[in-house]
Amino acid sequence: MEPITSFKDLPFFFSLFLLTYLLGYLFLFRTWTPPSRPLASSCLISLLHGVSAVYLAANALLSDPNRGFSSANTPSQNSVLDFSSAYFLADLLHLAVFPSPAGGDGLFAAHHAAVLFVFLTCRYLVSHGACALLALLIVAEATSACQNSWTLAEARGTDAPIAVSLHRFVTVPFYASYSVCRCVLAPLLIVRMTWFYVSGGADDVIPRWVWVSWTVVIVVAVTVSILWIWNLWVLFFQEKRNSKIAKKIQ
Repeated sequence: MEPITSFKDLPFFFSLFLLTYLLGYLFLFRTWTPPSRPLASSCLISLLHGVSAVYLAANALLSDPNRGFSSANTPSQNSVLDFSSAYFLADLLHLAVFPSPAGGDGLFAAHHAAVLFVFLTCRYLVSHGACALLALLIVAEATSACQNSWTLAEARGTDAPIAVSLHRFVTVPFYASYSVCRCVLAPLLIVRMTWFYVSGGADDVIPRWVWVSWTVVIVVAVTVSILWIWNLWVLFFQEKRNSKIAKKIQ
């Protein structure tokens, strides 16, 4: 499957995400509060990227009979790398133009820059190893629909009953699916990938410093994700416990 090979350059995909962001900011979320409009628009391009990336990456992997951790990138795999790189560039622009009042932009910016390094070196420097990265991309973005729905509902605020109901409805499915993907599937895939590289399976096509830097970036990113979802679970059960205590007092 080569559906986007002719449009694989970064400027095209970057323009796509930029236009989607402006669509959300100027039209879809124009009645939202000033702090929530940029966040909602960022969620919109994240949703576009996540859902599309899972489909495109899966097809790019399945269509490659020679797929492996050190196999040469196919045109469709390169297209997905361009697509995802364009998203991270667009979201970096969002972070630069609309700093979050709550802070934490530095962590997101560092994450995006690190992932860009991984994708761009795979795409333009070594041209091998996309299969490993796209498999991790699928795991990472499999929860995109739930996560962005959860974030949008939270950003909309408690004054919107539909948003409150949506947030309550997706919280547990999002937490559970995210936990499985980031705490189980991703580490298993990382162990397999790292063992392959450490064993020298890619030394003839991917320089050691490249795959070592990829591994460091991926391990740090997954570790941060695990800590984040752990904290969310802790807060979730604390709120449940406090709610039960409040009901007993009443």
